[in-house]
Amino acid sequence: MARRRDGASYHIHGIHSAMSALFSIDQQAVRVIRAASKAQILATLAERFASVYALDSANVLAGILDREALGSTGFGRGVAIPHARIGGLVRPVAAFLRLEQPVEFDAADGMPVDCGFGLLSPVQAGAAHLQALAGISRMMRDDRMHARLMAAADADSIFAQLVNVIDRDVA
Repeated sequence: MARRRDGASYHIHGIHSAMSALFSIDQQAVRVIRAASKAQILATLAERFASVYALDSANVLAGILDREALGSTGFGRGVAIPHARIGGLVRPVAAFLRLEQPVEFDAADGMPVDCGFGLLSPVQAGAAHLQALAGISRMMRDDRMHARLMAAADADSIFAQLVNVIDRDVA
């Protein structure tokens, strides 16, 4: 049983995806993983996007790697926000990976990351992509939110935390 910020409770098993004005995230796109490298994180993220949103994994990974070649998406404060614009989407979608152990990611602050919040947007989604990135960035800059995501017992609990914030920010 999860509890919303307004005190209402709900069963997380009844919620399979959350949608904000900026992006959608499916419960199956949230995972706790063990990764040994940045490359492994990005490959796992691409596989998650492909599996959950019916996309081509190689195409997703190529898009993420192309963006990563421009500069690390290691946001700092333990967070990476790998992102890309790819074909086959009608709106931005997200995936979240919490790492069992922090991994070096060439982050802006030089610190390893303990979570990756991936974002894929349609090719033509210029402003929408940037707005979704800004929304994710705001969410992940909140130290309390980051701490709750790291302390969550499992992927379902992480998803519940994300739904709570998305619901609050949309309301």
